[in-house]
Amino acid sequence: MKKLYIITALILLASMIMTACGTAAGPAATSGIKVGEVTDLGGVDDKSFNASAWQGVQDAIAQLGVQGKYLESKDQSDYAKNIQQYLTEKDDLIITVGFLLGVDTATAAKANPNTKFAIVDYTYPDCYPGAVEGKDCGSSTDLTNVRGLAFQTDQAAFLAGYAAAGMTKTGKVGTFGGIKIPTVTIFMKGFEAGVKYYNQQKSANVTVLGWDTKKDDGLFTGNFDSTDDGRKFAESLMQEGADIIMPVAGPVGLGSAAVCKETGKCWIIGVDTDMYVSAPEYKEVVLTSVMKKINIAVFNTIKDVKDGKFTGGTVTYTIKDGGVDMAPFHDFDSKVPADLKTELDTAKKALIDGSLTVDGVLGK
Repeated sequence: MKKLYIITALILLASMIMTACGTAAGPAATSGIKVGEVTDLGGVDDKSFNASAWQGVQDAIAQLGVQGKYLESKDQSDYAKNIQQYLTEKDDLIITVGFLLGVDTATAAKANPNTKFAIVDYTYPDCYPGAVEGKDCGSSTDLTNVRGLAFQTDQAAFLAGYAAAGMTKTGKVGTFGGIKIPTVTIFMKGFEAGVKYYNQQKSANVTVLGWDTKKDDGLFTGNFDSTDDGRKFAESLMQEGADIIMPVAGPVGLGSAAVCKETGKCWIIGVDTDMYVSAPEYKEVVLTSVMKKINIAVFNTIKDVKDGKFTGGTVTYTIKDGGVDMAPFHDFDSKVPADLKTELDTAKKALIDGSLTVDGVLGK
């Protein structure tokens, strides 16, 4: 009887350890493929890009029978340690999430050329004149064992900017970012272009607060986790007159949504995922979202590993292949004029066929 108690206790302990590490291996985990995700700051439940990447792993667990787990990064110093843990465990694919993991991912990949990696929102080569490889940048060359997953989010943000310009009552819309990195500013740039295009088409004068592409300058909280900053930045933009706000800062944006819900004086445009679905507690203030379908990109990469079709290099998802898109208006659908919906459909088709571009509108 004592042996039974000991065995039971050991099983329970093992179960607790697996849960703490974020392990999720489905009952059909038969492929033998092991996948590990390293999150960026904000955690796996950020209702944004970390969560979307994990959804892709979970889908692969359910549909492909792989084994999958995640390790959360609480600080940037955790990146290399978390990657090393998966290397020690000999995982078949290591997925890192976010621009800030670029250097650590490349360093590990170059030291372990037989291990496959995928990184969300980053591509190689990434070095620039004067950059020190391994410190300022990850690699001066392509990495054959790393797949960079890129997203042309400025195209979807363009549509969101056009929609915001068509729906604002004050003539002012706002945006802000978490950290000033390309995968954040690409949203803001597209948003500004969409507003500018609306102004050109309608002879309007809607103002964008929080970002200026020509000056390469805007508002940034400096983090991806402080909902208090989300509240403060939204309040500041509202004081300047903005009634529609697009936070590009992961969970920080939930603080902005809370302010809009409490005051009833602004609407939110979500990013990465459909905020109406990922944060339903704020659905009454979510006009739309700029979706970056990280889950699909991650799932496709895992499937390629399983099927023996994995390749390194860059895979870019666009509005044409559905990798980025603007979410439905959901509860706001009846409030959006039919003419505006038609104009958005026309703009989307033009973005798909290339006759309309973000840089073309911005004059770059």
